[in-house]
Amino acid sequence: MPVLSRAELSRTGVIFVVLLLAVWTTGAVAREFRAADTQTEDYPTVQALHYMGALIAERTKGRHEIKVFHSRQLGEEKETIEQTRAGAIDLNRTNVALIGNFVPAMNVLAMPFLFRSIEHMQKVLDGPIGSEILNSFEPYGFVGLCFYDSGARSIYNGVRPVRSVADLKGLRIRVQQSELMSQMIRSLGAEPVELPYGQVLTGLANHLIDGAENNWPSFVTTDHYKHAGHYTLTEHTMSPEVLVISLKAWQSLSPDDQTIFREAAQRSSRFMREKWRDLEEQSQRKAQEAGVTIIKDIDRKPFEEAMAPIYAKAGRDPAAAALIERIRKVE
Repeated sequence: MPVLSRAELSRTGVIFVVLLLAVWTTGAVAREFRAADTQTEDYPTVQALHYMGALIAERTKGRHEIKVFHSRQLGEEKETIEQTRAGAIDLNRTNVALIGNFVPAMNVLAMPFLFRSIEHMQKVLDGPIGSEILNSFEPYGFVGLCFYDSGARSIYNGVRPVRSVADLKGLRIRVQQSELMSQMIRSLGAEPVELPYGQVLTGLANHLIDGAENNWPSFVTTDHYKHAGHYTLTEHTMSPEVLVISLKAWQSLSPDDQTIFREAAQRSSRFMREKWRDLEEQSQRKAQEAGVTIIKDIDRKPFEEAMAPIYAKAGRDPAAAALIERIRKVE
């Protein structure tokens, strides 16, 4: 074995340090990032995460990959949000109503009857307000990457058609594990039942609950429509989904890789919207063919007026009140 001179040893040491610095500055350490989604493998948000993972693998030449755990493999949303905050899960797709328990601005996006239309919501989220909201996550242990569409949520049940606020009286309606959503249903005269998403089908089948509220794809892909044959187009919330990465995972990335992740997330958002539109149409058609009664001709004004106490409460927070006003002014 040849013996290196002191000069050669010195040069070797310098080269080794330079290589280490190169690895550190380029984020060249390979890593697999775990992403959680409660939806099934063919759902648009899960497809979008796979698409994002492919973009990242391509841009980093395989150094970084995303492994997607769908269908509640890592737990229900409430559990995965807490794990993401702790750094045990790297990326998480969740509805804004649930992460609003940690990030205050998310509760504003979940406010009932805030957005006038899907187009209004997209204009808000794609503009300065959306960027500001995503940038507000860090103090709470997350980094906001992008928004995904979630359509409009409406109320469905297996007891009777709901054509007015009075028709909701006494119905047990499942809501997300969110105080805001419970307040909304209570304000409409129904009884809110907070249940994890994965337990709703059992609740409907066993009559533990009378109904729930969600978008068309969630209503159909989970088979809720088989036990709740009355779907009322209240379209009470248009709260989006949000993709976050744990602050711990984000800080492990180099600045260049952070840019790659953020750009891949934004592209996955556009990809998801196309998939979402198709699934929404398919789901509505499937529900109609199955004989679901769709109630369209409702007077939404009494539903909106019933939300006055919720907006009065939100108005006591100056930051929330200002954000609501800015969103409403977006044309």
